Amino acid sequence: MADPIPDQSGKLAIVTGANSGTGKEAARGLAGAGARVIMAVRTPAKGEDAKAEILTDHPGADIEVRSLDLADLTSVKDFTDSLIADDRPIDLLLNNAGVMMLPKRYETADGFEMQLGTNFFGPFALTLRLLPLLLKAEAPRVVTMSSGNQAPIDFDDLNWEKDYNANGAYGRSKLADLLFSRELARIAKARGWNLLSLGAHPGNASTSIFDNGKQYGDEPILAIRIAWRITPQHSAAAGAAPMLYAATRPDVVQAGYYGPRFNLVGKPAPAKVSKRGQDAQVAARLWAEAERLTGVSLPEA
Repeated sequence: MADPIPDQSGKLAIVTGANSGTGKEAARGLAGAGARVIMAVRTPAKGEDAKAEILTDHPGADIEVRSLDLADLTSVKDFTDSLIADDRPIDLLLNNAGVMMLPKRYETADGFEMQLGTNFFGPFALTLRLLPLLLKAEAPRVVTMSSGNQAPIDFDDLNWEKDYNANGAYGRSKLADLLFSRELARIAKARGWNLLSLGAHPGNASTSIFDNGKQYGDEPILAIRIAWRITPQHSAAAGAAPMLYAATRPDVVQAGYYGPRFNLVGKPAPAKVSKRGQDAQVAARLWAEAERLTGVSLPEA
């Protein structure tokens, strides 16, 4: 069992992919700790079902479902525009949503490879668009979900147009997430922002993420699915715990990275950052490329 979540009363939290898996458990934890939670989901009907389930556990919780498709930058803009119109400071942004190991190469609405687009470019644009509201909060935090599976960034074929590999594409998107969290931390420090940017990974959590391909009519890659099933696992709630630790604990540090204590399973603890994840030059180049490709840039200093 993870330690209790500190009181989050008065805080506004946004959790992407909150209708299932680690996202739903993170939303449940934050709502139970008193935060107002916006569940940002691609399918609002599924979000409403998850909301009803959470309200069964926490009848007084303040939860709202809003539509967000991270594979469509227009949807990201519409979502962020609605929050900017509300003009309420955002205390916590949990970049949790993701797709995994799609057997074939698919593209987002904007022409990105689907895993990189959903897992990295979408959250990148979302975070940068929400920075003005995050910086209005007293002690804002952005937590971006990475993974123990990380693959190199190939800037010559960033979107896998030459030779697609399902595992490599997922690993690249997750290394991009870790690099993004660390580069945002560096920028926050350089600009004197009171914003913590942190990374997390869920270990081997029992969720439905391997079924992502079914929405395109594909079956998950059998060998990968079998390997996942026979590897030590923990629950979706345990997988969400490192993300919640990063989002709420007072002892976290800027650019910190958190995961299960025993890597695949266990209570949340500081995690080792891979050598690739520490490459500041690649992080800066990836950030510049993401700004160019998404058309979304940092707000003026």
